[in-house]
Amino acid sequence: MLNHIVLIKFKPGIKESDIEDLEKHMDDLPNSINEIHTYEFGRDVVHSERSYDFGLIALFANTEALNRYQVHPDHLVVVEKLKNICDSIITVDLEGSDASSLKEKVSASDLIDWS
Repeated sequence: MLNHIVLIKFKPGIKESDIEDLEKHMDDLPNSINEIHTYEFGRDVVHSERSYDFGLIALFANTEALNRYQVHPDHLVVVEKLKNICDSIITVDLEGSDASSLKEKVSASDLIDWS
């Protein structure tokens, strides 16, 4: 599976209504783009100096599915909205590890007793 991760910094002074409009359009994407397996997005809650304002994590079967998503007309509407309200957008696409396989390798005796 391919993880598509996007981090967004909004332009200073961006209106709340613009962010809500973006969220509405992003929320609709999984309903119209079959290639999306998992789709989570939201606003930063920590607000540290290094934080971005908004993030997206989407899961796709492979690079070909991601490529189809990126040119889908409904996704392109969101891209145009992002161009108008963002100062910075960074992305990374990575093949995720299977965390369950890691869990199986750890025995109870390997765990730290925090009590």
